[in-house]
Amino acid sequence: MLPKDGKLLRIFVGENDKHEGTPLYEWIVLKAREQGLAGATVLRGLLGFGAHSRLHTAKILRLSSDLPIIIEIVDTEEKIESFLPHIDDVIPEGLATLEKVEIRLYRSGRAET
Repeated sequence: MLPKDGKLLRIFVGENDKHEGTPLYEWIVLKAREQGLAGATVLRGLLGFGAHSRLHTAKILRLSSDLPIIIEIVDTEEKIESFLPHIDDVIPEGLATLEKVEIRLYRSGRAET
């Protein structure tokens, strides 16, 4: 169970970003799982730009191989705060935001015994 009040950690990186040879978004999700966070979702953006103002797009005529990636992780404030130091040094470029969320439900679909 998660409490009603939680935090959403949203991390913006590039599709081509890597950590130790693994796509960075994949490494972050696996690290979140290893740390026991409630869950993580990776979203692939169709269009975006970041600190360098370089446009990344999925349009056929300007096919980018480095599309924006967003990783969203929701859990308690304490668990999110303890997770942040694990990822701080492995994100060379990107953005991380933190916001309050109201958790309305969190279910696994399995009956509790």
